[in-house]
Amino acid sequence: MSITRRELAEKLRALHEGTLVLPNAWDAASAALIADAGAPAIATTSGGVAWSAGRPDGHGLTREEMAELVARIVRVVDVPVTADIEGGYGPSEADVAATVRAVVEAGAVGINLEDSTAPGGPLFDVAAQAGRVRAARAAATEAGLPELWVNIRTDVHLFGIGEPEGRRDDVLARAVAYAEAGADSLFVPGLVDLEALRVLVKECPLPVNVMVWPGAPTVAELAAVGVRRISVGTAIAQAAYAVARRGAAELLEHGTYTALEGGLDFGAVNSAVTR
Repeated sequence: MSITRRELAEKLRALHEGTLVLPNAWDAASAALIADAGAPAIATTSGGVAWSAGRPDGHGLTREEMAELVARIVRVVDVPVTADIEGGYGPSEADVAATVRAVVEAGAVGINLEDSTAPGGPLFDVAAQAGRVRAARAAATEAGLPELWVNIRTDVHLFGIGEPEGRRDDVLARAVAYAEAGADSLFVPGLVDLEALRVLVKECPLPVNVMVWPGAPTVAELAAVGVRRISVGTAIAQAAYAVARRGAAELLEHGTYTALEGGLDFGAVNSAVTR
């Protein structure tokens, strides 16, 4: 018997009891292959999802287009899927609620919601974002999924908001308000300093999630300071697209194909999306 949506949501919650590592997918095939590699859950990347549809990141898709792409991912995997809903596809609490309902209907059991009003900032003030978190939680409950995991992203460090010496206090004030509003975890992209994370983890009322890239601390190092969730954003998608460009350039310029060595077997890819 297939696993139910609520069972998937409970599984995602249980995975956060340890350190959850989430390679980010951008389309159905990448999600299926990431699951085949052993990922216990799939996180989407808004940038990669948008790029796969020929649109830019930063609400380049409509809410409906994003939800349909999430649904395609859900259809090819048996693990929990958490959807990056960017800033909620609109500034109001009603916008966030509509987006949560759309991705829950698509089959997602978790969301990632940003507190920036636009790429680069500024950020919603704390009270406004807390209201948006409450709207997300209420919409999930109304949609029959009160277990939805709500991961709130704060872009204080990613976009360098405010003076450096005040950023920790800003992040903590936001974490307290977001936790009271119903958030389950705090995502702090742009922060990978291990000592700073050690302090944040101790003081933060929510489990802390970070984004990594080549050169960032290892999973083991991050777990050792208490980070509970680790994702890679658009990094895997960017690496895949780099192969596409290198392979095309080599073929067109030199008539050779070495950049394409090491590709997955056709049957492996095809079978991953055969349900």
